[in-house]
Amino acid sequence: MLARNDTAPANLFLTALAGMIAMAAAMGFGRFSYTPILPGMMSGVPLSAADAGFIASANFVGYLVGAVLAAYGWAAGRERKVALSALAATAVLLAAMAMTSSVTIFAAIRFLAGLASAFAMIFTSSIVLSHGAAAGNDHVQSAHFGGPGAGIALSSIMVMLIGLFYHGSPVAWQADWIGGAIYSAISFVAVWLLLPSGPVATAQTGKEPAIVWSRPMLLVTASYGLFGFGYVITATFLVTIARMAGVGQMVEFLCWLIVGLTSAVALFLWKPLVRPLGLGGIYVAALLVEAIGVLATVMLPHAVAPLIGGALFGATFLAITAYGLQIGRKLSPASPRRAFAMMTAAFGLGQIVGPVVAGWMAERTGTFTAPTYVAAAALVVCAALVMPVIKKIS
Repeated sequence: MLARNDTAPANLFLTALAGMIAMAAAMGFGRFSYTPILPGMMSGVPLSAADAGFIASANFVGYLVGAVLAAYGWAAGRERKVALSALAATAVLLAAMAMTSSVTIFAAIRFLAGLASAFAMIFTSSIVLSHGAAAGNDHVQSAHFGGPGAGIALSSIMVMLIGLFYHGSPVAWQADWIGGAIYSAISFVAVWLLLPSGPVATAQTGKEPAIVWSRPMLLVTASYGLFGFGYVITATFLVTIARMAGVGQMVEFLCWLIVGLTSAVALFLWKPLVRPLGLGGIYVAALLVEAIGVLATVMLPHAVAPLIGGALFGATFLAITAYGLQIGRKLSPASPRRAFAMMTAAFGLGQIVGPVVAGWMAERTGTFTAPTYVAAAALVVCAALVMPVIKKIS
């Protein structure tokens, strides 16, 4: 297939669609499908809570490594090839999860999947968002970052349908991974057909200067890193929390579906508030709403806790991700790719620690209540960190 000539404007609808499909596969399936599949793995492999946290953290270590590697200029001019290679690797690695029952091998596979998801996110975003920015079209970013939510919702439906077909079979979790691999392979073909050949010709494509670490940039990066810790406990264990509460298969399915649906439209919902609140105000408000949602998952009655908590969580975590990265790019206009990659790396550090801490605490207390309280407190601290510079980042 001939690559699209980026001296001419790309079709923004097709570009945004390519970004959404890529993010749904790389993030919604490549990263987040572990959450609805995990309860079946814990009973079918079986895995302990500590094992589950360790495997999740391995994925986030890979994500961190990928983000750090992406900060360098080696991929300049090759963004499309790297992004497509990462999507192809995602499909292969999802299938590989069904081929073993070893915790060590699970962790190794998830490490590589994390690396692939970071490359897919960063390099697809560098292409898609540059075309949207060049055209002055905010809807491209909203659609692009809605992709993970769409993938989450689809993965939830897939796991439910496979569960109904296998009727609680201990090998259903293997079919879940195979299903995700098939979806990701189809997505790879679609993105290959739709994604422009690279960032717009006017975008900076050479080696960027080092980031200027101003006080606002330092505080935003620290907050974004801690956000990685605060969000990831719920993102990893929400369906497991629902299963431990004995709420039934339908609530388990609905809670993750709701996370996906609300996160898919989150940026569209928050967008009207950007003008009155500013980027900093949106970022802080979303963090506080997410803290409430995280607490709701363990404080409300069991029948509604994962549903209400999941809705608030889904409505915020991708919005925080997108607006946080947008703030970083605004604070480092000469080094947007480096800012994107370094903030993603800080986020990666936080989410590596989260599942290990949560798994360790749950193993000793028998529930995920205590680690959820810790996560909510971390999100409040995230908001407090940027309050002193909120006017400078808005």
